[in-house]
Order: sequence, then structure tokens, then C-alpha cells
Amino acid sequence: MSLNKYLDVAPEVAEAVKAGKPVVALESTIISHGMPYPQNVETALNVEKIIRDAGAVPATIAIIGGRLKAGLTKEQIDYLGKTGSGVAKASRRDLPVLVAKGMDGATTVTTTMMIAAMAGIQIFATGGIGGVHRGAETTMDISADLEELAETPVMVVCAGAKSILDLGLTLEYLETKGVTVIGYGTDELPAFYTRKSGFGVDYRLDTPAELAKAFHVKRELGLRGGMLVTNPIPEQYSMDKAVIDKAIDTALAEAKANGVHGKAVTPFLLAKVKELTGGDSLDSNIQLVYNNARLAAATAAELSKLNA
Repeated sequence: MSLNKYLDVAPEVAEAVKAGKPVVALESTIISHGMPYPQNVETALNVEKIIRDAGAVPATIAIIGGRLKAGLTKEQIDYLGKTGSGVAKASRRDLPVLVAKGMDGATTVTTTMMIAAMAGIQIFATGGIGGVHRGAETTMDISADLEELAETPVMVVCAGAKSILDLGLTLEYLETKGVTVIGYGTDELPAFYTRKSGFGVDYRLDTPAELAKAFHVKRELGLRGGMLVTNPIPEQYSMDKAVIDKAIDTALAEAKANGVHGKAVTPFLLAKVKELTGGDSLDSNIQLVYNNARLAAATAAELSKLNA
């Protein structure tokens, strides 16, 4: 995809992409909708530092004043963090109107992938992807993230799908769409807050070099779409599966009772799970994002060697 006329690539990011240096895209929904201020801004800046320390260039992605931004300043990250949920949560369907009206938007996995691909960035680190929601057989509530993974050539490094989802159906959907699901050092799909889900992945790979090679070969084969790398939360931050499952069941029941639906479901459930776990889930969330940033940076470094 050629550089879009609505896209602004930060000079550092543009230079790195042009020189074939490792670059890692980062989403902005986690800043505006994922955590309270100032933890959201601290976390976002720490993630950028982790990526720099690993020898890669971070590119936090957002929509500001109707411009698609690949690479934000500290001031822009602070603005998103302070404004919080006052910034629109921007998925694919939202982009035309947000851009046309000169509005701000925090990018989801979907829109981060889209803008990263426009800017020539191939690796993206996030917390967890969206997926097929529980009860989707009646609600048809399926995240646009899955469709984007099938279409857009970006490798997404995450801690699995959020355990508030129907993980089995999420994997089935990804299989139908031809998206390879890789477990990093694991044969089991991690479930965001916990390392285990009871569901298997397509392949286990154990080094950043193996991850980079798989994605490089996919591109060389001319296969469309991305690749999903699921990286388990570090053992010391993993939460007890029974505790998380109970909190999720309670949160789902409350969401149903309160008529919460559509794009409001995930933020409601995550906030409720945080409340029910005494904040432990927020601590885990921050640590798994750091862990994914390290792996994404190491993989981007290996990929830059293959692309040279």
C-alpha cells in the first residue's frame, strides 16, 4: 500500500523503515481506554523505552486531528492518556468519519495494523487481541481484529485472546480465515491474564529468529494477511485461572443485566474484572504488555536481517 495522503509518519519512524531497521508498532486504545491516568501514560512510555533498549524504534499509532499518526510525541501520548475515554475508540468502520471530521481516535488492534501496514511497519506488539465473544451465536459479536489478521500483512505479538472471549470459537474463526496462530515457547494458547486456556495453538516456535523466519517466508510466498504470535504472561505475574474465570463469569452476568453491548462490552468487562480482582488484573496487564514489547522488538531485529 502506498503512503496515504492522510498519514503522518514520525521522522524517526520513517527513517528507520526506509533504512530497513527494526520498528515495532504500538496501539493507543490501551492508553485511552485500557488504564487510568497517569498509569496509562507511564506504561506507554515504558513500552517505548523497552523497545528502544532492545534496539528497535517504537511507533505508537493513533488518529489526532483527523491525521493517521505512525509515531507519537510524548505530548501526544500524554494528551491521549489525560483525555481517556473522551477519545473515540477507532476501529476500521470509524476511520472515514473520524478523518473527515478532523477528530481524534485511539487505535484498536485493527486500525493499528492498518496504519502500521500503510507506514511499512511489519511487527506490532499489543496486550491481547479481540475475538469471538461468548454468546456470539446469537449476538454475532465478533471483533474486527480477526478479519484484519486475515487481510493485513502485520505480525501481531500478544498474550493471547482476552479470556472474557470464547477462545475455542476465536481459534476456529482464525483457522477459517487462514491465520497461523503461533505459541511462543508454548503448545497452549495463553489466555491473557493466565498462561493456560486448555486450547492448543497451530505451531510452537521458541526463538525470535524462528518467528521472524516464519513471517518472512509467508510474505515471500505471497500469502496475504498477518500472523498471530501468542506470548504467555510471565509466570510470576500470571493470575490464578479459577480466580479470573470466576471474575469473568460475574462480569459477564452484570454486563448482560445492564444491557451492555457492542464496543462497550470489552471496556466494561475489563474494568469489572479489575474491580473484582482488587487491581491484580491491571498489574498483570501492564507486565504482559512489557513482555510482548520485548519479544516484538527482538523479532523485528531478526526480521530486519532477513529483509536486508
